[in-house]
Amino acid sequence: MQLSVNFENTRGTASGTGPVTVGWCLSETKGGIIYAPPERVRSTDLDRSHGKSASRCPAVINLESRYFLIRCPFDINIGFTRDDKGIPRMRNLSGAASSIRSNKLGEKLLIVAESEWRHPGVPTLQLVLPYVFLCDEPVYLSQLSPFMHYSRTPLPGTIFGGRFPINVWPRPLMWGFEWHEPEKPLKISRGDPLFYVGFETMPQDRGVAMVEAQRTPELVEYLDLISGAVNYVNQTFSLFEAAEARRPETLITPVARKPRRE
Repeated sequence: MQLSVNFENTRGTASGTGPVTVGWCLSETKGGIIYAPPERVRSTDLDRSHGKSASRCPAVINLESRYFLIRCPFDINIGFTRDDKGIPRMRNLSGAASSIRSNKLGEKLLIVAESEWRHPGVPTLQLVLPYVFLCDEPVYLSQLSPFMHYSRTPLPGTIFGGRFPINVWPRPLMWGFEWHEPEKPLKISRGDPLFYVGFETMPQDRGVAMVEAQRTPELVEYLDLISGAVNYVNQTFSLFEAAEARRPETLITPVARKPRRE
């Protein structure tokens, strides 16, 4: 099996044809009903009556076809504060009216230690999510802000993501946020766009077919093998070859859904 995390290393080998199958699943199923499936970003349902409409532009359609939207799973309405010792804290601004219990919100949404902030005075938040994307061909995933969705109230900061190969390093995603204006509340409603995931294929003109993947014993074992590695080493990319050597033959086994009754 030759998967390789480098596109350059695939030269001279037979390239795949047709769409690349990308699988997604949740790393844990407890409460998983609140996490919506990834949605393909597209404007084809917008006005296409004019021949020069952007909705009919091949370049626009090709760009959108590579991005999938992840929506916020629950309401977030928090403020930034510091306790009497100066330690950064979050405050649930919705109080008793909040749709999510404060202790549960605190389990999912965390403030990174101040010593790890990239900019002085700019708090970094991490939202723990169970989304895992995987592939049986060399494909890189990029996580980025939902720049094609308009928000009437801009967030008081910026989203930062990352890029990594999902054929050898499938891992649960986190939503990272740098709170550049901590004096302003951070408010995101359930169902609002949270971030995009984009996919780079080889060759680049191949499309992406998204399927829900089963959490097979082999996949769960592989996820356990690589999970948490960031806590022990600084450069996890150095572990890609070691992970590839332990990778099962197949990661994606599509979930078989029963047809809906009309």
